[in-house]
Amino acid sequence: MSGTRVTASGARSSPAAGAPSQPGDGRRRWAVYAVIIAATVVAVGLRLYGLSRPGYFLGISEYDDGTDFGSAVRLLHGAIPYRDFVMVQPPGITLIMFPVALATKSFGTAVGMAAGRVVTVLASAAAVPLGGLLTRHRGLFATLVTCGVLAIYPDSILAARTVLLEPWLVLFCLLGALAVFDRDRITDGRRRIFLGGLLFGFAGAVKVWAILPVLVILVLTARRPRQAVSYACGVALGFCVAVLPFALTAPTTFYRSVVIAQLVRNDIVRIPQGYRLQQIFGLTHTSQLATPVLVIIGIVLAVLIAAVTVLGSRLAHSPPPALDWFAIGTCALVVAAFLWPADFYYHYAGFLAPFLALVLALPASRLLGALSAGGSRKWLALARPVATTVTAVALVALTVLQVFGESHEYSGVPASEIAAVKRLIPPGACVATDQVSYTIAIDRFVSTVPGCSLMVDGVGTDYALSNGRNAQTGAGRSPAVAAAWMSAFRAAKYAWLTWEAYRRIPWTPQLKTYFYAHFRLLLPGSNPLYIRVHPG
Repeated sequence: MSGTRVTASGARSSPAAGAPSQPGDGRRRWAVYAVIIAATVVAVGLRLYGLSRPGYFLGISEYDDGTDFGSAVRLLHGAIPYRDFVMVQPPGITLIMFPVALATKSFGTAVGMAAGRVVTVLASAAAVPLGGLLTRHRGLFATLVTCGVLAIYPDSILAARTVLLEPWLVLFCLLGALAVFDRDRITDGRRRIFLGGLLFGFAGAVKVWAILPVLVILVLTARRPRQAVSYACGVALGFCVAVLPFALTAPTTFYRSVVIAQLVRNDIVRIPQGYRLQQIFGLTHTSQLATPVLVIIGIVLAVLIAAVTVLGSRLAHSPPPALDWFAIGTCALVVAAFLWPADFYYHYAGFLAPFLALVLALPASRLLGALSAGGSRKWLALARPVATTVTAVALVALTVLQVFGESHEYSGVPASEIAAVKRLIPPGACVATDQVSYTIAIDRFVSTVPGCSLMVDGVGTDYALSNGRNAQTGAGRSPAVAAAWMSAFRAAKYAWLTWEAYRRIPWTPQLKTYFYAHFRLLLPGSNPLYIRVHPG
């Protein structure tokens, strides 16, 4: 189990062929921790640099961050998710952001969102030392690859730039993996595996994708029923404690929002597979490659990982350990989950980062360990240091490219436009919008007008109330959807619409007639501002 042969007298002898080096017993312990610290510093620096780009810290950069942070602000003011407004995600992010949302009482929602972005940066960067701790027993090479990939993976950095789910999902999954795995195998401690289940369960309360690593661990524990039961109980408790207090207030809406709206979505277009593969491979800042080229890259990469895994196992005379299977199984499931549905967004790939890092690091480190331990030729003994050096140089080069790529990033909504709209809309006014991150950025998200709509996710409302349809695929035919949007505009004094409002709002003939009869253009532009001119 430990990778060390024991003589008949019980004395330790040399490591078994293919066993990874033990950094705690050799000279490289300091190097392993130096790599973890250095990679963590790089991760924090890259993410803060991205957040410092024009418009990202206090501006408008995303749709989803408005719903994620806005749900916590609504809860702070007494509105309950699912009962009072629609969310299509579990309430984990609402609970995480609730302490941050407290700042909005004194400093406004724009500053609160900025604070949420900084906390999310730290959560994303925390994945680096967690990955390092998970793989440190496999030596310097495995730690370097794991920490390096987690630090510089482009979509992890982009997802950390604002309040999105993926950084928090990764954080709790890695915390759970650290509790579940004792070096290469699943822990024998029932308390520890129960704790791991709790952490994975809360990860599922952040985003249901956590079910993928949960299923892999359940398969790995299938032959040990007590382990599996302890783990499953932890998962159930971690999920239910976070979710049930909200879900039970409106079980039907919760089911339609979190289950139906996620599983059954109708859209007029399907995100191209080439775009998905380019994001998965971390080629975010390069020109779009042809889909056949990306497919070939994927096949070659999969074959190489399989070959390295098989060869390492043959040289080590043992099958891959549980940690390797966890990484391989979860990575495969996540990639399949990204390629199957119609929808895909760049920040999704941030969830793949830790499992991709582990898949690249663990089989290769096992093969290098077997070559170094079992090779009689001098060049085989040099395989590990050479691979480590080449990897370090490659990671430095990729870090430089990442900085260059980030240097061209900027928010699409000018600060001057945000300031102009803020001047025109008085505090406490009721503002209708198709993207609440706009009203959060101008401190007009919270209204003092009775009856003002509490909607935080217009697109999600379309999906949830129309069984998976959006504005372009017939959500307006649902009476509940039509009523929700009509109510939002009837109570509003202002309407700040984005350039994508045409595909987010179900412009039924009745809603369109009402809008143009009661509102006039106040500030033109790509994100026009309207003001009510007729009551009622």
